[in-house]
Amino acid sequence: MSAVFRDGLFAGKSAFFTGGTSGIGLAIAERFAELGAAVSLLGRNAGKMEAAVATIRDRGHKAAGYVADVRSYDAIAAALSEARSAHGEIDFLFCAAAGNFPAPVLGMSANGFKAVVDIDLLGTFNTCRAAHQHLRKPGAVVVSISANHAHIAYPWQAHVCAAKAGVDQLTRVLAQEWSADGIRVNCITPGPIDDTEGMRRLAPTEETRRGVIEAVALKRMGTKTDIADLATFLCSDAASYVTGSVYVCDGGHGLGASNRFAQSIEDQRSEPDSRALP
Repeated sequence: MSAVFRDGLFAGKSAFFTGGTSGIGLAIAERFAELGAAVSLLGRNAGKMEAAVATIRDRGHKAAGYVADVRSYDAIAAALSEARSAHGEIDFLFCAAAGNFPAPVLGMSANGFKAVVDIDLLGTFNTCRAAHQHLRKPGAVVVSISANHAHIAYPWQAHVCAAKAGVDQLTRVLAQEWSADGIRVNCITPGPIDDTEGMRRLAPTEETRRGVIEAVALKRMGTKTDIADLATFLCSDAASYVTGSVYVCDGGHGLGASNRFAQSIEDQRSEPDSRALP
């Protein structure tokens, strides 16, 4: 854990996570538990959920788990009600459930496209809509996990690009509509994050990993700790004037096209100029 965050920062607080049983969602949940929050984890896989909850509890922290699919409004609403009964009103709501598979548009079925949009976008709506009545207002914070697919058009990722663009806009609308309740709503856009299911699917070989890293300005993969640090800031008092923002945390990956263009210019400069005077 980063030393800049003091112990007990979130003592007495409650946090609820969809997609909280693995990857980025679990990393943030573990961080918040370390900082004193009681955490509730929701996922579709009972085995993953039980293992994640047990790990957090074994470290001496408060955790509860729920099995539900974010595509079902009734299921997510029931889980949120149980979480409130267990840990009280919710201070921090994280929407981190996501789906992905690489496929071109002509190689993707309508059901495949719909599945990702339903998990990423509809799931975020369902979670936020059902959670509103359980949030501790004012002072509650909602954070959705998006992706740079929202503003970069990736081939073979039409479903994710569409879904994440929707998540970003939903964030901005909720920030406006819920501001009167004192609820802040923000979004984190991770870039390539190592040791996540997304990168295992999109960069399965060492060659593809090198290609991804080359496109990152900082020349490294991000870590789940990088995202947990940003999430901690957004839920702290240091971000009390921040709402409706989409925070990009990608090491400059979104600048990759510009970097490649600049490199091509440098390559041209290194070649002899036939127009130069003797």
